[in-house]
Amino acid sequence: MLLKVGSTGEDVKKLQTKLGTTSDGTFGPDTEKLVKEWQSKNGLTADGIVGDGTWKKMFPGEVIKEDVVIPTGGVFKLEKLKGHIPESIISQIPEVAEKFKINTPLRLAHFLSQCSHESGGFKVFQENLNYSADGLKKIFPKYFPGNLSESYARNPEKIASKVYGGRMGNGPESTKEGFKFRGRGALQTTGKENYKRLGDFLGVNLIENPDLVATKYPLASAAFFFESNKLWSICDKGADDATVTAVTKRINGGTIGLIDRIKHFKEYYNLLK
Repeated sequence: MLLKVGSTGEDVKKLQTKLGTTSDGTFGPDTEKLVKEWQSKNGLTADGIVGDGTWKKMFPGEVIKEDVVIPTGGVFKLEKLKGHIPESIISQIPEVAEKFKINTPLRLAHFLSQCSHESGGFKVFQENLNYSADGLKKIFPKYFPGNLSESYARNPEKIASKVYGGRMGNGPESTKEGFKFRGRGALQTTGKENYKRLGDFLGVNLIENPDLVATKYPLASAAFFFESNKLWSICDKGADDATVTAVTKRINGGTIGLIDRIKHFKEYYNLLK
């Protein structure tokens, strides 16, 4: 869960009390400014968004319970998705849909089904690189010949710096840019050049603030991938399994998780159409 501009509720009031401002329960620009100042003073990324990391540092041991306003009516009748998709995700859909030409239930169902599968049900928006030595040999064999994997095991920063170093616009392993620009967002935007392209499109400096892809733009980053790779034209072909398969291949390179993707597509499309 996230607290950001537009959020409301008791947790926003509690946050505002902590920051020493008026506790009206509405997260506006003034609250965002104070959050950024607090994050900066406490060694956190000053993005103005209160995610788990910021909340836990402010209030150890507590969990965010956000009141999310879900738009009703409209083209998609997003209220029908409640209980099927996290409310914090539903609240992002209108802005993303408008920006990225998601203008039919068919497109939205294809988009959400792929995002759901790739993010573990909209729960994971940052790449997990905490691999064992054996895991590294299986997943990244060409990068870890012999016993090299043993010195990298269970060290995500070292692993990402090596695996992603020197490609996708990242500097060599020593720069640690492979870790800085590791996979984030619903479809795992990866690599400095991809962060730059996404940031340029959104008008945001993601090179300086890459964590925003996971915290503020998980859906937008995925929609940018769809747009850049001309996936909407594939989505428009239909609501059958063959179309879901075609979209999956463009995203995954194969058909891993196809049954789950098809299941979610049918679920969302039946709700939205």
